[in-house]
Amino acid sequence: MASSPDNNASLSVQKVTRSESSQARKSQHAEEAIFYMNCRAAYLTVLKSSLENIKSKEQLSLVLQQAGRNPSQKTVNKYWTSQTTTLNFDDFCTILKKEKPATKTELLEAFGKIDTDNTGYILHDELYKILTTRGEKMTLDEVSTITKQADFNCRGKLDYIKFCDLYMTTSEQCCKTAREKLEVDNRLKQQQFGSQAETSSEGITMPVSKPSPRISRKTDHKLAPTKGDSRTPSRPSSAQSCKASISTSLSLGASSNRSTKLIEPDMMKEWHCAQSKGCFYLEEDGEIISHKYKLNLPQRSTVCITIKPLNIRQVEGKSCHWLSVDTALYILKENETQENLQLVSFTEQQNKEMFGWKGELGSGIYWLLPFTTGCRLKKVKAQMTGEAKLVYRGEDGELALTKEFRAALSDIFETIDLDGNGLLSLEEYNFFELRTSGEKCDEEAWAVCKENFDMKKNELTRQGFMDLNLMEANDREGDPSDLWVTLLSLGYNKALEMTEACPFVIDIYAEKCKPRIKAIYLEAGSSQLNRAVCKSVVNKGEAKVMDGCENIIVYTYKTGRRITSVIENKSENKVIIHVNNEQSKNCLSNRGLTVFAVEVAPKSTMVSQHVMPLNEQEEWFYNCVHSLVR
Repeated sequence: MASSPDNNASLSVQKVTRSESSQARKSQHAEEAIFYMNCRAAYLTVLKSSLENIKSKEQLSLVLQQAGRNPSQKTVNKYWTSQTTTLNFDDFCTILKKEKPATKTELLEAFGKIDTDNTGYILHDELYKILTTRGEKMTLDEVSTITKQADFNCRGKLDYIKFCDLYMTTSEQCCKTAREKLEVDNRLKQQQFGSQAETSSEGITMPVSKPSPRISRKTDHKLAPTKGDSRTPSRPSSAQSCKASISTSLSLGASSNRSTKLIEPDMMKEWHCAQSKGCFYLEEDGEIISHKYKLNLPQRSTVCITIKPLNIRQVEGKSCHWLSVDTALYILKENETQENLQLVSFTEQQNKEMFGWKGELGSGIYWLLPFTTGCRLKKVKAQMTGEAKLVYRGEDGELALTKEFRAALSDIFETIDLDGNGLLSLEEYNFFELRTSGEKCDEEAWAVCKENFDMKKNELTRQGFMDLNLMEANDREGDPSDLWVTLLSLGYNKALEMTEACPFVIDIYAEKCKPRIKAIYLEAGSSQLNRAVCKSVVNKGEAKVMDGCENIIVYTYKTGRRITSVIENKSENKVIIHVNNEQSKNCLSNRGLTVFAVEVAPKSTMVSQHVMPLNEQEEWFYNCVHSLVR
């Protein structure tokens, strides 16, 4: 039967749409390839191999400069904390995604705020005053280094337009020099990720995934294929040359959320209890940070440790997205040093949304490291219809907080009040400050708060916290910009919905002694947490040796609603593993890709992926093929 003109037109539209989609994918892949090439070029200018780690703040600063960044000490300290011992190449790539290079427009705008008369110049005296007293203060010698440069200084003034031009040229030259070195040195070119050194937009080698469960690769593809889905998976070019493989399949029923023997209320009524709240926060690049805790157990005792999403206020008509986020706790024993932590266990027993562990612990100090896979706590582009109003002026002309904003602040107070006593201590408030401003409030500033805001026993009340935010609004004469910075950093969107954070609560029951728990850090998942995740899967998961390559083992472990796979490389060489999930049904991966590749260093283990059901009320089928790339 002949096709109608309407059908032909429809087919033409479909072809054009598919073609445009294909071109968009190619363009995206090309951009990613260029970004990762620049990352490698900068990294290999300072280090000998992409498998070599950054070992100091100085190295981190140097390699960032080679990538065209000009990091302040505050920026370096943000990524190299007191707990950092090394950073790998993928950590470096993640940092570069977050720390965008300054543009000329941004630099000129910054100088323009000082040069209010728009002369194009700034007096040296004024420059000295600003740079040595504000922000990250510079020394007089450091400022003199700038003012003595003849290229952009004359008669006691800085020509900041020339300065910006030279800054941009120098930054671009750093990147160009690094790329040229990579191209000239054939040995370095071979260190690209498991593929040919040169690629076209048709066969781009996708970036190697970070050996961490917390990174989520954003993509339009989903693991669960939908009817009529004609997508072409984003596949590494090296996937075409796989030689050895392992296939793992698991068919799982719908989640019943049946209780286990974890919680026995009658038995634990007389047990000692300690509790602390905390929160997972989603960073702009998809990284997840959370509180880390120390548990002090005075004597040997049977204990029960649980974690679950914190069920705070629910507004009618608004979903509580965070309640579906998976949570877990890894329990590590502190020995002689903080770096030498021993995995004890983790919360693998499930009771509805709660996960827990019950067993006997000896006296001593333990670290409790919260963990979420990133399957459900990830960046989602939502269609926003408008921006919620935060403040308004009453009939008397005075500023006031809107009902909606007060409700959000009340929820925030509930979340950051870690010990749940209805008050904020200086320590609790400082976790809030570190998250929202990157700085701490000292004792002197806290004393000022005590003079101006409602406090009890040197702790800030809920009303005092509200008034503190109202003062911030008054300081900006009603401009809500700073208030929005706070809200967005705490996971709220412009509709005042918490979509990029997950508050949680930890409960500890001990039979024979009073446990004490204290939040110590608020930071991204550490190498200790990564090792604990890998070790737990290796210890409890099903091991499969790769056919034709006995040095590669894939461990798969299912706990509650989660499947985790870990790759162990026993060989002396790094390997590239191609991971294919195309046959999985109703599955959600933390990687965000159906097909991807990971690089595993010699004599090491790393997380391949975490997978959860997309719809917990339906059956889900996990089918994953790990293949060694030639």
